[in-house]
Amino acid sequence: MAIKKTELYSSLWAGCDELRGGMDASQYKDYVLTLLFMKYVSDKYKGDPYGMIVVPNGASFDDMVALKGDKEIGEKINKIISALAEENDLKGVIDVADFNDEDKLGKGKDMIDRLSKLVGIFEGIDLSANRADGDDLLGDAYEYLMRHFATESGKSKGQFYTPAEVSRILAKVIGISQDTPQDASVYDPTCGSGSLLLKASDEAPRGLTIFGQEMDNATSALARMNMILHNNATAKIWKGNTIADPQWKDANGKLKTFDFAVANPPFSNKNWTNGINPQKDEFDRFTWGIPPDKRGDYAFLLHIIKSLKSTGKGAVILPHGVLFRDKAEARIRENLLKQGYIKGIIGLPANLFYGTNIAACIIVIDKEHAAHRTGIFMIDASKGYLKDGNKNRLRTQDIHLIVDAFTKQLVLPRYSRMVALSEIAANDYNLNIPRYIDSSEPEDLHDLSGHLQGGIPNRDIDALQHYWQVFPSLRHSLFAELRPGYSQALISTAQVKPSILNHPEFIAFAEQSIQPFKEWCERAMLKDIPFGPADALPPGASAYRPSMDITPKAIIQRISEDLLQAYSKSALLNKYDVYQILMDYWDEVMQDDVYVLVQDGWQAGKTLRELVAQKGEKLKETPDLIINKAKYKAELIPPALLVARYFQSQQTRIDQIQAELDAASQELESYIEEHSGDDGLLSEALNDKDKVTAASVKARLKLATDTDEKAALKQAQKLFDAEAEGKKSLKEHQEALDLAAFKHYASLSEEEIKTLIVEDKWLASLQTNIQTEIERVTQQLANRVKELEERYAEPLPAITQSVDVLSDKVAGHLKGMGLEWAV
Repeated sequence: MAIKKTELYSSLWAGCDELRGGMDASQYKDYVLTLLFMKYVSDKYKGDPYGMIVVPNGASFDDMVALKGDKEIGEKINKIISALAEENDLKGVIDVADFNDEDKLGKGKDMIDRLSKLVGIFEGIDLSANRADGDDLLGDAYEYLMRHFATESGKSKGQFYTPAEVSRILAKVIGISQDTPQDASVYDPTCGSGSLLLKASDEAPRGLTIFGQEMDNATSALARMNMILHNNATAKIWKGNTIADPQWKDANGKLKTFDFAVANPPFSNKNWTNGINPQKDEFDRFTWGIPPDKRGDYAFLLHIIKSLKSTGKGAVILPHGVLFRDKAEARIRENLLKQGYIKGIIGLPANLFYGTNIAACIIVIDKEHAAHRTGIFMIDASKGYLKDGNKNRLRTQDIHLIVDAFTKQLVLPRYSRMVALSEIAANDYNLNIPRYIDSSEPEDLHDLSGHLQGGIPNRDIDALQHYWQVFPSLRHSLFAELRPGYSQALISTAQVKPSILNHPEFIAFAEQSIQPFKEWCERAMLKDIPFGPADALPPGASAYRPSMDITPKAIIQRISEDLLQAYSKSALLNKYDVYQILMDYWDEVMQDDVYVLVQDGWQAGKTLRELVAQKGEKLKETPDLIINKAKYKAELIPPALLVARYFQSQQTRIDQIQAELDAASQELESYIEEHSGDDGLLSEALNDKDKVTAASVKARLKLATDTDEKAALKQAQKLFDAEAEGKKSLKEHQEALDLAAFKHYASLSEEEIKTLIVEDKWLASLQTNIQTEIERVTQQLANRVKELEERYAEPLPAITQSVDVLSDKVAGHLKGMGLEWAV
């Protein structure tokens, strides 16, 4: 049975984090990621004479497993890693972490136990077998762990990782396409752990030729491992200071030039001049100006421009200050703009990156069309994000909107526009985005006449014109003319939302808005995808839409883009919001399901996995079914879906019994509460915890002599018996239903499995979420209408009169008390 991606990742992180102890996350990551690498290359290349990595005898992960409990486990693990490193020219790459360091891993038994458990986390996972064709489980797991380690490492130590969401934007805006050849090169002079390079390479159909340089020793080692884990073992990653000692040069000693470049340099590096005299730079990188000594942002940008071919394109993440800071940076900025190298600027939200909380921007470079540049395309994407813990995170829809707007040069109000170079020159080449794009929401102005004389300004009602275009008669149902320029509300605020939801135009709108989804369901053909290993596919499956890639990533790319287009012309609904609904469901549920289906086929829908806790531990998963005390987890089809389709009558009976039990419990609770007070007939039946129970009632009944008390006790006993009988009946019926469902899994046909997974699970959930989005749009209208009604409900004269009346009443009361109201 395939391992679900999210389950693998979360279990890896939970296990590793639990064993970290007092070690800093930035240090502990080196141990965890090294073991992940050893596990991967052992599973993939051990015994393969033609493998990209040679695994010598005695230098595999299996040899590490054999050391569990060994008194010299740390020293021997170091030797195993060293042997693999020596054989594959990976010295200084995979042997950075010292597994025999007592200061970090503990002494004696503490080290033995910690390393034995750490090795055990990876031991039971056959990582090579859990690779859907074209889907990089281990590479993604590596990135998952790096993201979590970056989160835990704090500001000063989390800069080795660029958030994947930002990496995807850079990779998509530099112009890599399906036509980009494999020998095209991509370069990152501050490559960190290599995620930016890999994202850029992934944009080309056959990948790109990768070059990178990273100054930090441990981080450059992460990058080399990351490349191998992503099947890019030939990527060239060099360790060293890019500004002081760039490694990639041509035959003449000049900087080597590349087709593409991406980078996330350290923000405002204060030591960029170490080892270099900028005024005598042998590579002529500072001909457009020398950056300030204490701010190295432009040093990296100029290095990248110089490292691009005459047709080269690049994207660099820099702090917003580079757009408007004066003096030396202003001169560099002006020169670059006059050269035409800057194609566009994308302003990002604050607090995205692990090394800093400040807002950053992406500067997009295009040397190929520099001579004909007449404007800069600007995007203010600062408001599109999701709060995620103590960081902000770009949603999939935010990424898509940025990329669409930039690549298609879309002019969107308060978001994006092409800014002429003449306009920028008139602003002294200041590129601060708010000078050119006002992304603020229009101010909600109060109307003095409306407050003084009453009435809702028609100006505010007209501002909702995009709703009235869809619901032309709804406006007249909600408002009527009061006086010129002002209207009055026809419906109370409490009835606004029900009135809108029940309006014929909204009902028609809701039906029309779900229609693109239904048409998309037909085109998606999810039930027709021939999931499963290639050698296990049914006859004729190879002919199924041969151009369709059925890897998980290809599937979500195909269906999500289709859904986005399906809602491109939908009134009121934002197509990116609908797109996000699918992407969220993919991340939460569907991705894991598809991943299992790709590897095991539709028959995986029958699988019930027994959950067995390790000795002394609790189950980590909640069981779906309990049969004769054995606990089971349904891999793909929750029992509720099976029951809803095949055992509805039994479920209805259980629901009825539950309702009867709830009523019996409520009646019992009310009866006890009524009669268990100090003087109540059940007061003597209270136990030592001041509770009336079936046992305490039974015991008191044997002693009671008062007729009324005995009658009350018998009634309580009757109610306790009724509740107990209800619980017993519910348990018996539920166990019978669970057993029936348990047995039914094995008899499911492939067609039934497809129906349960695709229709009852995936599409039903998505449709519910889209319908919720339709109602949310309507709720926005209802909220605004209510806000306007309440704002102008009482004109000032009416409020003043009300105050006068209340003041007179207060004065009268005070006078009656012998006091005088002073004015």
